[in-house]
Amino acid sequence: MIKHRLFWPTASLLALLLGNFIANPGFFAIELRDGHLYGSLIDILRNGAPLILIALGMTLVIATGGIDLSVGSVAAISAAIACLQISKLGDQNSISGMLGAMGIALALSLVLGAWNGLLVAVFGIQPIVATLILMVSGRGLAQLITEGQIITINSDPYKAIGAGFVVALPLAILIALTVFVLISLVVRKSALGLLLESVGGNPEASRLAGVQSRRLIWLTYLLCGLFAGLAGLMLSSNVSSADGNALGLWMELDAILAVVIGGTMLTGGRFSFGGTLIGALLIQTLTTTVYRLGIPPETTLLFKAVVVMAVCLAQSPAFRRKVLGRRKPKPPAQASQTQTKVEIPA
Repeated sequence: MIKHRLFWPTASLLALLLGNFIANPGFFAIELRDGHLYGSLIDILRNGAPLILIALGMTLVIATGGIDLSVGSVAAISAAIACLQISKLGDQNSISGMLGAMGIALALSLVLGAWNGLLVAVFGIQPIVATLILMVSGRGLAQLITEGQIITINSDPYKAIGAGFVVALPLAILIALTVFVLISLVVRKSALGLLLESVGGNPEASRLAGVQSRRLIWLTYLLCGLFAGLAGLMLSSNVSSADGNALGLWMELDAILAVVIGGTMLTGGRFSFGGTLIGALLIQTLTTTVYRLGIPPETTLLFKAVVVMAVCLAQSPAFRRKVLGRRKPKPPAQASQTQTKVEIPA
């Protein structure tokens, strides 16, 4: 059980939840008010939904041996476009107008994801460089759309995406779980998952086997951009505003950490959507813990870094061997061949 890739992320998440319970016995309390569920656990799920979406897209990209540093900027652009379009509506509560604004924002997110995929898959630019370009320029584009201001809207249908409830549960987590189930079924119940792992694990062998690696890589960046755009809509709807400078800032780092904690290697190859989900919830629980314990803002990032490093070290078999004093088992020695002497009578 300890050797399973999901053991240490799950154990770390449970330990973090237990620590919160010890510090605050009411941490696990959930109450029903006006037909909606409220509590710390519900807040973790609702606030963690955007990170889950971005981390799922990041998992696909990392599985092919790539990386996407622009997801935070794409989320900011998507939020800026949607809020700008809604602010121009005569009736901001118009559902058709809201859906139109969301459609434009998600379409632009697809275009940005396709652009990243084009640079990486077609032009052969290193993923960290290709996506760093959009990470920097995209943040400027988001501020250009908002004209350096915070766009505030008053749209109840749009606010429901990030702060609404359906059947007593937050709509945001229902959307994130729906995407999780759909992408898991599509990837794992078809040959797509195997092809992604082959491209990330051994690109040359997959090319010789006839795998269309360029199309697959382009598709992963496309989906990553779409998920980042949807996360941007959630983040902006939760506060009914879009800030091109702050929305989604450094979220790409949390997404990468969630993927790595979930057991997916940055070198590509085997990946786990379930591990990514646990990793995203761990990061969000850690953020909630920081706020609840009243840790000073200047030490928040350091505290998160220490916890994440501890989790990664616990996952490392080499580190556990050195700490516990265990040595790598030696391969069994090959049996020596016995020579049979044949006596020839004189």
